[in-house]
Amino acid sequence: MTSTKAFIKDWLPPVATRWLRDLRGGSIRFSGNYASWAEASAHSDGYDAEAILAKVLEATLAVKRGEAAYERDSVIFRQIDYVWPLLAGLMWAAARAGGRLNVLDFGGSLGSLYFQHRRFLGSLPEIHWNIVEQAHYVECGKAHIEDATLRFYPDVAACLAENVPNVILLSSVLQYLPHPVDLLDELRDIGSAVMMIDRTPIAAVPADRLLVQTVPASVCAASYPMWVFSESALLACLQRDWRMVSRYAGPEGRVCSREGLSFSFEGLLLEAC
Repeated sequence: MTSTKAFIKDWLPPVATRWLRDLRGGSIRFSGNYASWAEASAHSDGYDAEAILAKVLEATLAVKRGEAAYERDSVIFRQIDYVWPLLAGLMWAAARAGGRLNVLDFGGSLGSLYFQHRRFLGSLPEIHWNIVEQAHYVECGKAHIEDATLRFYPDVAACLAENVPNVILLSSVLQYLPHPVDLLDELRDIGSAVMMIDRTPIAAVPADRLLVQTVPASVCAASYPMWVFSESALLACLQRDWRMVSRYAGPEGRVCSREGLSFSFEGLLLEAC
């Protein structure tokens, strides 16, 4: 099994990878049907990691200071658009644990989802939100964002050394890992009662498909590999260790690649078997 340390360097930053607000307008494109991650990478241009992090930090600090309601992918919003199925899942998990919520947010940027929903999360008697991210995000988070509730870690093992998470959160991250099943295998053994897989592309195809996602210069010029998961294969993988509680549509809805592959971004609420 590959540990998170082995492939954490391959993560893509939040602005480049998870900017999906213009999907319906077609400004973000999906193309190809590649045989390997290396082949898809060869057809990708990459991204400017430092510039993206600077934009995310500026927006997050504005939220933390109360100058904005929340940020998503470095964009500031004046009015919060709650992700109600996600929030319901988190509150359900907390209710099952006597009001305690301890989240392992894998690939959670500088705390976007926490800040977006903290009005409700703050009503819980105990909350710990732990983000596992790339090294430069962890360093930035510790220097500018971290507090008693929101913490940053370079890998899963470091998080587990200080926490006992009852929720695993994977929001728009699995599709950007070269070996997503390795992460699911690693997280299976940490003993969390609930897992949420949010904003993840799924298609009614017999096998996973590997595309390239292209983000326009008007957002943050970049292109990078992205998995579209086979619905049957993903559910079969998860059913070994998790029971489906709820399945919900993501805000991105259904989109289509340039080659005609139709897929939708979805969320899954799961409980441990």
